[in-house]
Amino acid sequence: MQPNRQSAAAPAAHPAAPALEVARLSFAYGAREVLHDVSFRVMPGEFAVLLGPNGAGKSTLFALITRLFDARKPGSVRIFGAEMREAPGAALARLGVVFQQPTLDPDISVIENLLYHGALHGLPRGESRQRAMHELTRVELADRAGSTVRALSGGQRRRAEVARALLTRPSLLLLDEATTGLDLPSRMAVRRHVRGLCAKEGLAVLWATHLIEEVPEEARVIMLAAGRVQAEGGVAEVLAQAGAPDLPAAFARLTAAPAPG
Repeated sequence: MQPNRQSAAAPAAHPAAPALEVARLSFAYGAREVLHDVSFRVMPGEFAVLLGPNGAGKSTLFALITRLFDARKPGSVRIFGAEMREAPGAALARLGVVFQQPTLDPDISVIENLLYHGALHGLPRGESRQRAMHELTRVELADRAGSTVRALSGGQRRRAEVARALLTRPSLLLLDEATTGLDLPSRMAVRRHVRGLCAKEGLAVLWATHLIEEVPEEARVIMLAAGRVQAEGGVAEVLAQAGAPDLPAAFARLTAAPAPG
Protein backbone atom coordinates (compact mmCIF):
# COMPACT_ATOMS: atom_id res chain seq x y z
CA MET A 1 0.00 0.00 0.00
CA GLN A 2 1.45 3.35 -1.05
CA PRO A 3 0.39 6.86 -0.12
CA ASN A 4 -1.43 8.90 -2.74
CA ARG A 5 1.08 11.27 -4.34
CA GLN A 6 0.82 13.82 -7.11
CA SER A 7 2.78 13.07 -10.26
CA ALA A 8 5.71 15.35 -11.04
CA ALA A 9 3.69 16.93 -13.84
CA ALA A 10 0.59 17.60 -11.71
CA PRO A 11 -0.07 21.27 -10.99
CA ALA A 12 0.41 22.40 -7.40
CA ALA A 13 -3.13 23.77 -7.34
CA HIS A 14 -4.58 20.25 -7.18
CA PRO A 15 -3.44 18.57 -3.94
CA ALA A 16 -4.27 14.97 -3.12
CA ALA A 17 -7.85 14.42 -2.00
CA PRO A 18 -8.33 14.02 1.73
CA ALA A 19 -8.58 10.42 2.87
CA LEU A 20 -11.60 11.49 4.91
CA GLU A 21 -13.54 14.72 4.66
CA VAL A 22 -16.41 15.29 7.07
CA ALA A 23 -18.41 18.45 6.37
CA ARG A 24 -21.20 20.03 8.44
CA LEU A 25 -22.26 16.70 9.92
CA SER A 26 -25.12 16.78 12.44
CA PHE A 27 -27.18 14.02 14.03
CA ALA A 28 -29.90 13.70 16.65
CA TYR A 29 -31.61 10.85 18.45
CA GLY A 30 -35.14 12.24 18.38
CA ALA A 31 -34.98 15.67 20.00
CA ARG A 32 -31.52 15.05 21.51
CA GLU A 33 -28.79 16.45 19.32
CA VAL A 34 -25.52 14.52 19.69
CA LEU A 35 -23.48 16.01 16.82
CA HIS A 36 -23.66 19.58 15.58
CA ASP A 37 -22.02 20.89 12.41
CA VAL A 38 -18.93 18.65 12.68
CA SER A 39 -16.26 19.26 10.04
CA PHE A 40 -12.66 18.02 9.72
CA ARG A 41 -10.22 16.30 7.36
CA VAL A 42 -7.75 13.44 7.58
CA MET A 43 -5.06 13.38 4.90
CA PRO A 44 -3.38 10.29 3.34
CA GLY A 45 -0.66 8.91 5.62
CA GLU A 46 -1.90 10.93 8.60
CA PHE A 47 -2.44 9.57 12.11
CA ALA A 48 -5.36 11.64 13.39
CA VAL A 49 -6.79 11.30 16.89
CA LEU A 50 -10.45 11.97 17.57
CA LEU A 51 -10.10 12.86 21.24
CA GLY A 52 -13.07 13.37 23.51
CA PRO A 53 -14.69 12.21 26.74
CA ASN A 54 -17.20 9.38 26.85
CA GLY A 55 -20.50 10.69 25.52
CA ALA A 56 -18.87 13.26 23.25
CA GLY A 57 -20.37 11.66 20.13
CA LYS A 58 -17.33 9.73 18.86
CA SER A 59 -19.14 6.43 18.27
CA THR A 60 -22.11 8.18 16.64
CA LEU A 61 -19.68 9.95 14.33
CA PHE A 62 -18.11 6.63 13.38
CA ALA A 63 -21.58 5.19 12.68
CA LEU A 64 -22.22 8.09 10.29
CA ILE A 65 -18.85 7.75 8.56
CA THR A 66 -19.39 4.01 8.03
CA ARG A 67 -23.03 4.56 6.95
CA LEU A 68 -24.56 2.58 9.79
CA PHE A 69 -26.53 5.80 10.35
CA ASP A 70 -27.49 8.38 7.75
CA ALA A 71 -26.66 12.00 8.56
CA ARG A 72 -29.20 14.69 7.91
CA LYS A 73 -28.48 17.11 5.10
CA PRO A 74 -26.50 19.27 4.36
CA GLY A 75 -23.85 17.12 6.08
CA SER A 76 -21.57 14.93 3.99
CA VAL A 77 -18.82 12.33 4.29
CA ARG A 78 -16.25 11.84 1.54
CA ILE A 79 -13.62 9.10 1.46
CA PHE A 80 -10.88 9.85 -1.08
CA GLY A 81 -13.36 12.10 -2.89
CA ALA A 82 -16.22 9.56 -3.03
CA GLU A 83 -19.33 10.95 -1.35
CA MET A 84 -20.93 8.37 0.93
CA ARG A 85 -24.52 9.00 -0.17
CA GLU A 86 -23.76 9.22 -3.88
CA ALA A 87 -21.13 6.48 -4.20
CA PRO A 88 -21.26 4.30 -1.06
CA GLY A 89 -19.58 1.34 -2.75
CA ALA A 90 -16.54 3.36 -3.84
CA ALA A 91 -16.29 5.03 -0.43
CA LEU A 92 -16.63 1.88 1.66
CA ALA A 93 -14.19 -0.04 -0.56
CA ARG A 94 -11.36 2.21 0.70
CA LEU A 95 -12.34 1.83 4.37
CA GLY A 96 -11.37 -0.54 7.18
CA VAL A 97 -12.98 -0.34 10.63
CA VAL A 98 -12.32 -1.60 14.15
CA PHE A 99 -15.44 -0.86 16.18
CA GLN A 100 -15.54 -0.24 19.92
CA GLN A 101 -17.53 -3.40 20.60
CA PRO A 102 -15.80 -6.71 19.66
CA THR A 103 -17.23 -8.17 16.47
CA LEU A 104 -15.24 -11.39 16.01
CA ASP A 105 -17.15 -14.66 16.39
CA PRO A 106 -15.66 -16.12 19.60
CA ASP A 107 -16.53 -19.72 18.79
CA ILE A 108 -14.63 -20.11 15.53
CA SER A 109 -10.95 -19.79 14.79
CA VAL A 110 -9.12 -16.56 14.09
CA ILE A 111 -8.39 -17.57 10.50
CA GLU A 112 -12.03 -18.54 9.91
CA ASN A 113 -13.13 -15.11 11.11
CA LEU A 114 -10.81 -13.46 8.61
CA LEU A 115 -11.79 -15.80 5.76
CA TYR A 116 -15.46 -15.03 6.39
CA HIS A 117 -14.69 -11.31 6.23
CA GLY A 118 -12.85 -11.85 2.95
CA ALA A 119 -15.79 -13.79 1.50
CA LEU A 120 -18.16 -10.94 2.39
CA HIS A 121 -15.93 -8.63 0.36
CA GLY A 122 -15.77 -10.98 -2.61
CA LEU A 123 -12.17 -12.16 -2.19
CA PRO A 124 -11.31 -15.62 -3.60
CA ARG A 125 -10.66 -18.01 -0.73
CA GLY A 126 -7.04 -18.68 -1.65
CA GLU A 127 -6.19 -15.00 -1.90
CA SER A 128 -8.11 -14.30 1.29
CA ARG A 129 -6.10 -16.95 3.15
CA GLN A 130 -2.80 -15.52 1.89
CA ARG A 131 -3.78 -12.02 2.95
CA ALA A 132 -5.06 -13.26 6.30
CA MET A 133 -1.81 -15.01 7.16
CA HIS A 134 0.16 -11.95 6.05
CA GLU A 135 -1.82 -9.66 8.34
CA LEU A 136 -1.77 -12.11 11.24
CA THR A 137 1.99 -12.38 10.89
CA ARG A 138 2.30 -8.59 11.05
CA VAL A 139 0.32 -8.46 14.31
CA GLU A 140 2.27 -11.44 15.68
CA LEU A 141 -0.69 -13.82 15.70
CA ALA A 142 0.21 -16.27 12.93
CA ASP A 143 0.80 -18.98 15.54
CA ARG A 144 -2.75 -18.48 16.87
CA ALA A 145 -4.51 -18.59 13.49
CA GLY A 146 -6.14 -21.93 14.34
CA SER A 147 -7.15 -20.94 17.87
CA THR A 148 -10.71 -19.97 18.66
CA VAL A 149 -11.13 -16.28 19.37
CA ARG A 150 -12.44 -17.19 22.82
CA ALA A 151 -9.01 -18.61 23.68
CA LEU A 152 -7.22 -15.32 22.96
CA SER A 153 -6.37 -12.60 25.45
CA GLY A 154 -8.04 -9.21 25.12
CA GLY A 155 -4.98 -7.72 23.45
CA GLN A 156 -4.73 -10.60 20.99
CA ARG A 157 -8.40 -10.22 20.07
CA ARG A 158 -7.90 -6.55 19.32
CA ARG A 159 -4.85 -7.32 17.16
CA ALA A 160 -6.92 -9.93 15.32
CA GLU A 161 -9.60 -7.30 14.66
CA VAL A 162 -6.96 -4.95 13.26
CA ALA A 163 -5.71 -7.78 11.00
CA ARG A 164 -9.26 -8.41 9.79
CA ALA A 165 -9.83 -4.70 9.08
CA LEU A 166 -6.65 -4.64 6.96
CA LEU A 167 -7.56 -7.76 4.98
CA THR A 168 -9.18 -5.74 2.19
CA ARG A 169 -6.16 -3.41 2.01
CA PRO A 170 -8.00 -0.21 2.88
CA SER A 171 -6.50 3.24 2.44
CA LEU A 172 -8.30 4.61 5.52
CA LEU A 173 -8.58 2.84 8.86
CA LEU A 174 -11.01 3.88 11.61
CA LEU A 175 -10.51 2.62 15.16
CA ASP A 176 -13.08 3.41 17.84
CA GLU A 177 -11.66 3.11 21.38
CA ALA A 178 -9.57 0.19 20.12
CA THR A 179 -7.55 -0.22 23.33
CA THR A 180 -10.32 0.10 25.93
CA GLY A 181 -9.96 -2.56 28.61
CA LEU A 182 -6.46 -3.64 27.53
CA ASP A 183 -3.39 -3.64 29.72
CA LEU A 184 -0.61 -1.17 28.98
CA PRO A 185 1.63 -3.51 26.92
CA SER A 186 -1.33 -4.57 24.76
CA ARG A 187 -2.42 -0.97 24.25
CA MET A 188 1.09 -0.01 23.21
CA ALA A 189 1.36 -2.95 20.81
CA VAL A 190 -1.86 -2.08 18.97
CA ARG A 191 -1.00 1.61 18.78
CA ARG A 192 2.58 0.93 17.63
CA HIS A 193 1.41 -1.34 14.81
CA VAL A 194 -1.17 1.14 13.52
CA ARG A 195 1.20 4.12 13.68
CA GLY A 196 3.78 2.06 11.80
CA LEU A 197 1.28 1.51 8.99
CA CYS A 198 0.88 5.28 8.64
CA ALA A 199 4.61 5.90 8.57
CA LYS A 200 5.62 3.00 6.31
CA GLU A 201 2.63 2.44 4.04
CA GLY A 202 0.80 5.75 3.88
CA LEU A 203 -2.34 4.45 5.56
CA ALA A 204 -4.61 7.21 6.86
CA VAL A 205 -5.92 6.56 10.37
CA LEU A 206 -8.63 8.10 12.51
CA TRP A 207 -8.09 6.84 16.07
CA ALA A 208 -10.92 7.65 18.49
CA THR A 209 -10.10 7.66 22.19
CA HIS A 210 -10.82 9.34 25.52
CA LEU A 211 -7.26 8.63 26.71
CA ILE A 212 -4.98 11.64 26.45
CA GLU A 213 -1.87 9.48 26.74
CA GLU A 214 -2.76 7.85 23.40
CA VAL A 215 -2.06 11.08 21.50
CA PRO A 216 1.48 11.03 20.00
CA GLU A 217 3.31 14.30 19.43
CA GLU A 218 3.06 14.04 15.65
CA ALA A 219 -0.70 13.40 15.59
CA ARG A 220 -3.37 15.65 14.20
CA VAL A 221 -5.96 16.13 16.95
CA ILE A 222 -9.69 16.64 16.53
CA MET A 223 -11.05 17.53 19.98
CA LEU A 224 -14.72 16.58 20.21
CA ALA A 225 -16.92 17.53 23.15
CA ALA A 226 -20.66 18.04 23.53
CA GLY A 227 -21.10 17.02 19.90
CA ARG A 228 -18.92 19.79 18.49
CA VAL A 229 -15.33 20.08 17.28
CA GLN A 230 -13.78 22.28 19.96
CA ALA A 231 -10.28 22.43 18.44
CA GLU A 232 -8.37 20.88 15.55
CA GLY A 233 -4.76 20.75 14.42
CA GLY A 234 -1.37 19.56 15.58
CA VAL A 235 -0.82 19.24 19.31
CA ALA A 236 0.82 22.67 19.51
CA GLU A 237 -2.07 24.24 17.58
CA VAL A 238 -4.66 22.69 19.91
CA LEU A 239 -2.76 23.98 22.95
CA ALA A 240 -2.75 27.46 21.41
CA GLN A 241 -6.47 27.30 20.63
CA ALA A 242 -7.22 26.22 24.20
CA GLY A 243 -4.73 28.63 25.78
CA ALA A 244 -3.35 25.70 27.74
CA PRO A 245 0.20 24.63 28.70
CA ASP A 246 -0.29 20.93 27.94
CA LEU A 247 -2.78 18.50 26.46
CA PRO A 248 -4.43 17.43 29.75
CA ALA A 249 -5.12 21.09 30.55
CA ALA A 250 -6.43 21.69 27.02
CA PHE A 251 -8.66 18.62 27.30
CA ALA A 252 -10.08 19.84 30.62
CA ARG A 253 -10.81 23.31 29.24
CA LEU A 254 -12.24 22.28 25.91
CA THR A 255 -14.41 19.45 27.18
CA ALA A 256 -16.04 21.81 29.67
CA ALA A 257 -17.70 23.54 26.70
CA PRO A 258 -21.51 23.95 26.89
CA ALA A 259 -23.79 21.39 25.30
CA PRO A 260 -25.05 22.15 21.77
CA GLY A 261 -28.06 24.41 21.68
